[in-house]
Amino acid sequence: MENFTPWSSLAGGALIGLAAAVLWVGNGRIAGISGILGGLANARGNDSGWRVMFLAGLMAAPLLYALAVGIPVVSIAAGPLVLVAGGLLVGFGTRLGGGCTSGHGVCGIARLSRRSITATGLFIAAGAATVFIARHVVGG
Repeated sequence: MENFTPWSSLAGGALIGLAAAVLWVGNGRIAGISGILGGLANARGNDSGWRVMFLAGLMAAPLLYALAVGIPVVSIAAGPLVLVAGGLLVGFGTRLGGGCTSGHGVCGIARLSRRSITATGLFIAAGAATVFIARHVVGG
């Protein structure tokens, strides 16, 4: 558990919760990234402005972090084909599940949505099954 960082994890979680609450209270919108991005394609009127700004903030935050703290060392053990396949499967899953982990896991559970609680439980179960299969069945 050498990479466990409780204080930065706590701070990151608090910032995610704060951002979701500010968007919900200030704009009446749920901070589900797949919904924000997907809704940008057919946004009407001033509905696209907040979506663009939210997504720009998502892209700017890691750059600001890198300027303030430095670029973290990242190691990815998967090849490009696996990464592309994983990305496509995540996109398919968010369409199938009616949202992503940020929408269901952060915002939906906070609203006590049974649908989101069920979806988040299924996300966790699928992740656990994937790790088990990858590590113990396939042998990765």
